[in-house]
Amino acid sequence: MSRFRIRLFAGASVLAFCAAAVAAQENAPATPTEQPGGTEGATPEGVPHTATTVEETAGQAAPVDAAEDGPAQQDARSADAWIASGQAALQERLERQPVTGRARNVILFVADGNSIGTNYATRIYQGQQAGGYGDENVLAKERMPYLALSKTYNTNAQTPDSAGTAVALNSGVKTKAGVIGVDETLRRGECGDVETARIDLFGEEVAGMGKSVGIVTTARLTHATPAAVYAHAADRGMEDDAALPEGCEVPDIAAQLLEKMKEGEVDLALGGGRRHFLPVDVEGEESDPGKRTDGRNLIEEAKEAGAQYAWNGETFADLTLDHSTPVLGIFESSHMLYEHDRADEPSLVEMTEAAIDYLSNNEDGYYLMVEGGRVDHANHDGNAFRAITDGVIFDEAVAKAMEMTADEDTLIIVTADHGHGLEFNGYCGRGSPITGLCHSVDDAGEEHSADLELGLDGKPYTAIGYMNGLGAVVTEQADGSYFGTRPVLTQEQAQDPDYLQQATLPLSSETHSPVDVAIYASGPWAHLFDGTVEQSYVYHVMKHAVEAE
Repeated sequence: MSRFRIRLFAGASVLAFCAAAVAAQENAPATPTEQPGGTEGATPEGVPHTATTVEETAGQAAPVDAAEDGPAQQDARSADAWIASGQAALQERLERQPVTGRARNVILFVADGNSIGTNYATRIYQGQQAGGYGDENVLAKERMPYLALSKTYNTNAQTPDSAGTAVALNSGVKTKAGVIGVDETLRRGECGDVETARIDLFGEEVAGMGKSVGIVTTARLTHATPAAVYAHAADRGMEDDAALPEGCEVPDIAAQLLEKMKEGEVDLALGGGRRHFLPVDVEGEESDPGKRTDGRNLIEEAKEAGAQYAWNGETFADLTLDHSTPVLGIFESSHMLYEHDRADEPSLVEMTEAAIDYLSNNEDGYYLMVEGGRVDHANHDGNAFRAITDGVIFDEAVAKAMEMTADEDTLIIVTADHGHGLEFNGYCGRGSPITGLCHSVDDAGEEHSADLELGLDGKPYTAIGYMNGLGAVVTEQADGSYFGTRPVLTQEQAQDPDYLQQATLPLSSETHSPVDVAIYASGPWAHLFDGTVEQSYVYHVMKHAVEAE
């Protein structure tokens, strides 16, 4: 594994957001101004969300005359092409009408830890993999018509954690870091406070309206973001009974998921975390031991209650998706594998497609939360390659959902729970490999020159770096002090999938960022997302959309 270090200088979060905003606002398709039946802003029944399929959008630059995009890269120097593109984008906005009917379905996509910088790197990488420079690429979510910024802090944390942020998204209430389904009056870890601090969750509310509820994640089903759809706990770490403090009478998070499935409040759950559903003396299908000390085998209990169960690619493919029985899919002992390393388990795209197929059988509609959980984990490791490649598959899942649903009745929201300290170095020329070294700008052309940008130490540096983490240049010495210098880095080393980007501050795990994250939206009432909003506002738009007259 390559673990070369580089000094990182903070840089481009704001610029990257501006790029994201331009892409979203310049790439949203027009909605007809007059619809059948006289409903202003509604898309004709059966017409899908205004995005093309995964195969059509992934990494492809648009033609010159497309209203969505700037000129294709081969025409980037044509002033006429830029003027035509800008005029087409302006006309689309002049004609755009919001969708104001009631939402039958709500899909909330959360790319855990997908900072604006990570999103930018994902866009560039996907575009470069398709043969472009990267800048001209448009992600599926960036084709959505509405965009806002979300403030992610917890009530007791300037830099948030995923539990408090997920609670805000699912309840409309900001709370402390590390707690699930409770307000800020709870003292973290105090089970006795849960009942009085308990708050209503969007999934519980829509289940009471007769809608189905589904959860898809590449993390553990009991992890913070998915748990916030259904659970109430004094600490996010209470994923099984072994983690409960002595005397705690609140069920652990895995047990709460099982009860919600038995009660019909959660209809489908696909993700990882098998160890929290099995007792310590039972091994899972992949010889993975359980962690429960109460002797309960929650997977067997789910099957006895009538649920279908899948644990690998084959059993996933055999699931019956007619909504006749609950569906539980748990594909790893802990988190699911990164997309780059995935084997014998469904992708996030496949799980999203299966969930929509299944949930669409309910005529009253559904709420589906889809999490790309491992974008966060790769960022924590300081491994930009896996953060980006999981970001690509997340965006393909968004594209699949847009393809399968219609603006008329489905509100789709794409956001992150928080950011990360992934940042950008230097003045890289166009086409510099986003996971590699920074090339110089070619003053006579478009594509970067063959020269590499150098630091004051005379050494090249990568386009991406981290503010802190395992890739720190300074490392602990034998005497306990910290010292280090940047090694000379080759393009091959920098682009190795296992390479850890160089960082400034040495920490055992790269940290979250307090910087705002983006919200993209389409469908009923998506136009309510604009400006800068509290993260808890997302819930209020979802609630309004399903209750609108």
